[in-house]
Amino acid sequence: MPDGMLAHLAGLPLFLADFGIGVVLLMIFSFVYTMITPYGELTLIRRGNVAAAVSYAGALLGYTLPLAVTVLRSASLLELMAWGGVALAIQLLVLGTIRLALPDLFRNIKKQKVSAALLHAAISVGAGILNAASLPR
Repeated sequence: MPDGMLAHLAGLPLFLADFGIGVVLLMIFSFVYTMITPYGELTLIRRGNVAAAVSYAGALLGYTLPLAVTVLRSASLLELMAWGGVALAIQLLVLGTIRLALPDLFRNIKKQKVSAALLHAAISVGAGILNAASLPR
């Protein structure tokens, strides 16, 4: 095997650790998110509710954006987990704020109103972008 290839493979353990922790954090976010929303996203999605799918996709992207930047900027796996936790808390705070500001939003998503879902997704992704940009360098 050429030396250059071995040098690239030397980074494989760190890649696997970063990726693995990222997946676990995403699963934790997904679990917590689905537990605190007033409807079962996955059940609604399985039943063909496009609004629930759009809303849930926006929430996942809104969390994944700062999580990806955290992977890029973290100097250690512990730092990755800590900032991933901060990003999770911020996205859940955004969700709580949305619930207070737009009390009918989630009821409308459950009723398959895609406009409500798009608004929720846009707010979630927008907050995720701002969250990602605000992470320390």
